[in-house]
Amino acid sequence: MKCVVIAAGYATRLGELTTNFPKPLLKIGEKSILGRMLDDIDQIPEIDEHIIISNHRFAPIFEKWVNEEGRWKKPITIIDDGTETNETRLGAVCDLLLAIDKLSNRKSANSKWPDDMLVVAADNLLFFSFQEFVDFAIQKGTSCIMCHEQPDIEKLQRTGVIVVDEQMKVLNMEEKPQVPKSHWAVPPFYIYLKKDLDLVRHAVENGCGKDAPGNLAHYMVEHTTMHAWPMSAGRFDIGSLDTYYQAIEKYGKN
Repeated sequence: MKCVVIAAGYATRLGELTTNFPKPLLKIGEKSILGRMLDDIDQIPEIDEHIIISNHRFAPIFEKWVNEEGRWKKPITIIDDGTETNETRLGAVCDLLLAIDKLSNRKSANSKWPDDMLVVAADNLLFFSFQEFVDFAIQKGTSCIMCHEQPDIEKLQRTGVIVVDEQMKVLNMEEKPQVPKSHWAVPPFYIYLKKDLDLVRHAVENGCGKDAPGNLAHYMVEHTTMHAWPMSAGRFDIGSLDTYYQAIEKYGKN
């Protein structure tokens, strides 16, 4: 299984902090946001490689960071999506498709491909291990998404919302619904099995929204069987300057 980190955005809401520096590499205490995440994922036996998708402006910064940190056991590959501005960004879905194409074209005897993919956004602090998510996907034998209960209707209206059955099979998913059908919100963490990867290209070809990874998950739910893993603990989403400074205040000493 490959860990694919979607990190090609420009984080415009963080102002000057991320004008010339990628948000995932901002530090919370001694470690970067992405470093904290990879410390967990790198311990998962099923993961054999980390793929970080960056834009052209920040790709050299990621390369330098990987070389300087060098503490992970699994190899890390940086993919440059070629964009240099927020206005010309490919969007998360097209970045994932680019990664699939790059991996498909890679000529390496040591590279296992096609392979299952753990797809993650790199701007969250997590208080659980991705090992639980991987174990759940193996048990179900399907592609999977995460979910958590969200009682706030206004917050549900700004995210993906799913309806599930008693076995946590996803029956329906809507992005940013005005009238949510449940309280199950979907964060940007997914496992796509190799048998379903062709659906990424089909989604793009059929007009799937390219910016939010939830748009792809919505398409997947309509075209293959998916289950949802209820998060066993919380997360902290760093989406603005205020939340970044809150994260430093709350978790910078951890």
